[in-house]
Amino acid sequence: MADYNFVPERSSVIYRKSDTSFIISVILMWGIGMFTLLVCSSNYGKATHDNAFYFFNRQLIASGVGFVGLLFFAICPLNKLRKMLPVMCLMTIVLCLMVFVPGIRYERNDGAHRWIKMPVFTFQPSEVLKLMIILFLANFFDKYCRKEDGAEDKTVSPAVVALVLSVSIVIFQKDFSTSIFILCLGLIMFYIAKAKMMWLLPFCVLAIPAIILAVLTEQYRVNRIAAYINPNEFSQTFNFQVNWSKRAITAGGFWGQGIGDGLKKLNNIPEIQSDYIFAGWAEAMGLIGVIAYLVLLIMFTYKAVRIALKCPDRFAAFATFGCAAAIFVQSMINIGVVSGILPSTGIPLPFFSCGGSSIIVTLCMCGFIINASKCDSDTLYSEKSASQDSSLKDYENLDVSFFTGRKGK
Repeated sequence: MADYNFVPERSSVIYRKSDTSFIISVILMWGIGMFTLLVCSSNYGKATHDNAFYFFNRQLIASGVGFVGLLFFAICPLNKLRKMLPVMCLMTIVLCLMVFVPGIRYERNDGAHRWIKMPVFTFQPSEVLKLMIILFLANFFDKYCRKEDGAEDKTVSPAVVALVLSVSIVIFQKDFSTSIFILCLGLIMFYIAKAKMMWLLPFCVLAIPAIILAVLTEQYRVNRIAAYINPNEFSQTFNFQVNWSKRAITAGGFWGQGIGDGLKKLNNIPEIQSDYIFAGWAEAMGLIGVIAYLVLLIMFTYKAVRIALKCPDRFAAFATFGCAAAIFVQSMINIGVVSGILPSTGIPLPFFSCGGSSIIVTLCMCGFIINASKCDSDTLYSEKSASQDSSLKDYENLDVSFFTGRKGK
């Protein structure tokens, strides 16, 4: 990211509308995801809940909540959002701690307690934590970058503590894959903010044996690693989902099997509506459909990164890049797992996997990116109640050498 300029040299005084192309890409991703869920989960929903639309209806309800969150993050002024950030972070921590309370938490999958019981669906607070750690670090690094000339470097220890705390809470929920993903998000945020990585070095050194210990102390994690190293030996046990997933992808061929009764392979994949739903899309649409999805995902990410690079507000730029990275990296990890390239994890596919928490947080991230796309210099200085001319003058006097290597005027 050293060659990228998060603080543009041009003025952004003129109001900018939301990025229409990005909004279209969000709608397309959500629409394709809902269509895929409907096609892939109908047989499993009918077999398990006597309702072919069971998972689709649940996802539709969660999507309604998610679009409300999208509108909130899209229209809420950035300065007000930053003022609410401490309360939002505190509420997220409380939600994460509620999964340890008997009667409220919902346990499954080898004793993992990552969910809170909700009236319609279970809720996973660690999904919200992904967004909150991005916003917290973006807010912190915005202030960290604004240091006076000749002043000593500010400490980033609050950011390190917040990241360690977030990762630790999720690990204790027995959600190893999400904790590692949050750690990676934190490292990405440190990198794009050009914070001194030496602050993270001791933590990273300690994290390596901690990760190894966390893997070895849980039998199902050891089984996943063993199944990845020796897939043939565990083909009918721990690799059962992966093997049938790869068969479904292969059965799709170039043009795909289409929708309906032609989809034979995905019916053998347990809980196809969750982490392995991409196999259903690949079987139905074939290689051409996989390429189309990857092109759309790349365009979605490109638009989001472009918004981040043009945004004059460091907080919005950092958070936009973090949200784009979260959705893109999570998507690629899921595809890697489904195709057998990576070991099995519990990482869902954004917009596609059935999961209320995932779709809500994903749409909230998209809402924030939309907000950043219409960010102008007036947004930066609205709290000062200054005129546009004085706001622009203050903006030009900022020390932007942290990004550009040049001093402000």
